[in-house]
Amino acid sequence: MQSIYQFQTAQNIFAGQNSLQLLGGKLSLLGVEVKSALIITQPSIQDLGFCDLIITQLTAKGVTTDINTNILPEPTVENIEQVFEATANKNYDVLIGIGGGSVLDTTKILSVLRTNDASIEQLLGTDLVKNPGVPTILIPTTSGTGAEVTPNAIVTLPEQELKIGIVSKYLLPSLVILDPVLTLKLPKPITAATGMDAFTHSLESFISTKANPISDMFALESIRLISSSIVEAYQNGESVEAREKMLVGSMYGGMALTSAGTAAVHALAYPLGGKYKIPHGVANSMLLPHVMKFNMDEITDRLALVAEPMGIRAQGLSNVELAEKVVDQIIEWTRVLEIPQDLKSYGVREEELPEISVSASQVTRLLNNNPKKLSLADIEAIYRQLL
Repeated sequence: MQSIYQFQTAQNIFAGQNSLQLLGGKLSLLGVEVKSALIITQPSIQDLGFCDLIITQLTAKGVTTDINTNILPEPTVENIEQVFEATANKNYDVLIGIGGGSVLDTTKILSVLRTNDASIEQLLGTDLVKNPGVPTILIPTTSGTGAEVTPNAIVTLPEQELKIGIVSKYLLPSLVILDPVLTLKLPKPITAATGMDAFTHSLESFISTKANPISDMFALESIRLISSSIVEAYQNGESVEAREKMLVGSMYGGMALTSAGTAAVHALAYPLGGKYKIPHGVANSMLLPHVMKFNMDEITDRLALVAEPMGIRAQGLSNVELAEKVVDQIIEWTRVLEIPQDLKSYGVREEELPEISVSASQVTRLLNNNPKKLSLADIEAIYRQLL
């Protein structure tokens, strides 16, 4: 573990069933007078009526609202720039993002674009945002990215066939609302993929070279909550109890990665999303057991510690046996959750593996967190196991 570590997260968090109804009464927490708001979302969220709940509350407070639903599922630089240009001619006191990780990340980026004379490309990297953004309210409708509590925002660069992050304290929101009721209608495939994404955040944070007492606390509790609810949320989507555990577990995973960072699983997942449009949670689910097996000789004792939070009976088993059972449980989840495990089904060809391996090797921000160094041959070998 690192001898010096830090932790940062959202300024205010409200959670619980129907907590979205609190939004109008919490505007004073933003520290600015709110007269106008821009809601950023996607058509499917608007169709569910969630935006109407927000607009009703804001109208009652005398706040005018606009809405933009043009966010792609995996937003590109061009997509975010188009949304920015379409909304730049009007001043907003707050940006409200309601949706999955793509919407939340876009909201954070739009916030700092409004106050920084810089392009998205100039902000890619760590601590390159110079000025605080417009205050944001983030409301997740999936239990996956934990983006609502992280200083990170991921964007797709089609020309590089890669996803790259912006990391800045100025991306942290002023207010987060975690309402599990908003996740009850999530389709099963999205429940599965986003849930495994959240689990990956927690497990990778726990085995990261930057793991520390703060990140461990959040990671282990996230693992406990997700392990006890992911199958139930998938099989019985109307279970508000399971949905609430998943939502809080996802948030804790975001808090863990804020301090410790993710590692090789995410690094290898980025080219799969950037080039082949494989959903991020699916790519993580495919890669997770294989990367953990690769890391095994370096992380056996750490993996053994997550067995109990995962519900694995530890009595009488060695650390090696426990670590193996952790990986076996992950593989079993992907089977039960019906997550694809074959890259060929997404159009990946064997002759393309060297190219995407090079792309993954360039995600050094995350690879440096991995407890075991990966060569190009190692990366390609992991991809090959999924063909």
